[in-house]
Amino acid sequence: MAYSHPEGRGRDPLSPRKRPRQKRSSATVEVILDGAARILEREGLERFNTNAVAAVAGVSVGSLYQYFPGKDALMAALVRRDAGRFSAEVAAAVVERPGEDWRAAVSRLIAVAVGHQLDFPNLARILDFEEARLPLDDETEAAERSILSAIVGVLRRGGGALAHLDLSQAAADLLRLTRALVDAEGRERAPDRESLSRRLERAVFGYLTWDAGAESACPNLNAT
Repeated sequence: MAYSHPEGRGRDPLSPRKRPRQKRSSATVEVILDGAARILEREGLERFNTNAVAAVAGVSVGSLYQYFPGKDALMAALVRRDAGRFSAEVAAAVVERPGEDWRAAVSRLIAVAVGHQLDFPNLARILDFEEARLPLDDETEAAERSILSAIVGVLRRGGGALAHLDLSQAAADLLRLTRALVDAEGRERAPDRESLSRRLERAVFGYLTWDAGAESACPNLNAT
């Protein structure tokens, strides 16, 4: 029999019912989220419901409802956890190593983007869709600004080599370019991580090191 739980009036349906305050409670929440992620990766949205998540996680549905008032709250928690992990990976990737060229940090960012999408491609694709569906705009925009700021910080290390670029625009373009290629590869039946990484590096470094003077020297490039 399905377990139902009435949501109280005025409650934000995307907020956790309660915050875990002890290690045991935090561990239970993580187990629930891991179970939800496994269902989404292996079986998709069709099998995603609180009863199935509780069964896979090995907890009672009542225990699940102690923390999450419904499916959307559970999905929002997955989106937030995924965004937090990605932000942490980006922050680690952009840390400057003594004596390294700025290109090394760009390569690490590319590796982070590829790994984040292709480690669990079905889950990543679903979370991207659900992030857009759920009313998480403020959180999404804040995360986007943080990532763009990290990319701009790396590009500043290029100094004169990247002086021809508007760094903010370049960061936005690179983020869009990376997402487009990574998302497309993630939809393939057998994603090729190594090939994608090579193609992304060619595209990204080609963009960054393009000689701006070449456009004026080649009339065909300016043709409309």
